[in-house]
Amino acid sequence: MHIQENISLKPFNTFGIDVRADYFVSVSSVEELKSVLSLQNYPNKLILGGGSNMLLTKDVNALVIHVNLKGIEVFSENEHEVYVKANAGENWHEFVLWCINNNYGGVENLSLIPGNVGTAPIQNIGAYGVELKDVFHSCEAITVENSSIVNFSNDECNFGYRNSIFKQQAKGKYIITSVTFKLSKTNHHLNINYGTIGSQLKAMQIDSPTIQDISKAVIAIRESKLPNPKDIGNSGSFFKNPVIPKTAFNKLLANFEDMPSYPVSDTEVKVPAGWLIEKAGFKGKRFGDFGVHKNQALVLVNYGNAKGEDILKLSKLIQNTVNRLFNINIEAEVNII
Repeated sequence: MHIQENISLKPFNTFGIDVRADYFVSVSSVEELKSVLSLQNYPNKLILGGGSNMLLTKDVNALVIHVNLKGIEVFSENEHEVYVKANAGENWHEFVLWCINNNYGGVENLSLIPGNVGTAPIQNIGAYGVELKDVFHSCEAITVENSSIVNFSNDECNFGYRNSIFKQQAKGKYIITSVTFKLSKTNHHLNINYGTIGSQLKAMQIDSPTIQDISKAVIAIRESKLPNPKDIGNSGSFFKNPVIPKTAFNKLLANFEDMPSYPVSDTEVKVPAGWLIEKAGFKGKRFGDFGVHKNQALVLVNYGNAKGEDILKLSKLIQNTVNRLFNINIEAEVNII
């Protein structure tokens, strides 16, 4: 464990924003993490995982702690179910592939989501009809204040749409070190009715899909719509899909007959933020070194040397324009730092 000074964080965030950290350290064990947290001469600390759900807007005057805990193990299992424990520093997509290779079902729809295992519960990541909470059993975390170990059950995490206790009352108080998942070994529940998974499977000439087939279909769909952060800096979906009252949606239909929606409850619907942003005229718009991706309006991109504050200003312009046109507030999904 070595604390470095004046380190660029460009390799550690998927937007590829080149800001610098006063101090930086990578920890590969819980004991190392406890030791770093106990350092009194670094009062300001920032926790960094996969760097996939953040927008850095300025240099970080703090000790950046890169959580790099590795390891995946079967915690317990029976004939039909398996409990898998993955440490926080494991890459999420590689973890999904590990599960699929072992024929453990439940996470296949979450293929190719950027980031690490440890940050997945914070956001309650989700895609194509599945959310993390559907397979989450529990997680282990360190209390920042005193380095004590705490376990959180599914219910205790208060999962919501792209939300959890770790974004609300527990924000900044805990560092997730491992996550335990409850997955299927037999009779996998296949979710193929959301989005274009069904048509993609049909194009692949697959009538009776396996979890491997669903994963391949999701990967194909995502790769056709979303830029690879290794090629173009981005953080995936920048905005949440807004949930609005049905009454408000019905009024909007009078002027926007093609507005899509997904039912959330008897009184609310979810409207795709990407559709709103595209209708507002931003899809594919480029402003020098940053802009909105040509294939997916939800994705803001860094084409090379954009600054975080430039992308932040663009996000606010999009939010204000969508609000003016539709009277709908769209919230940022990424963390602004």
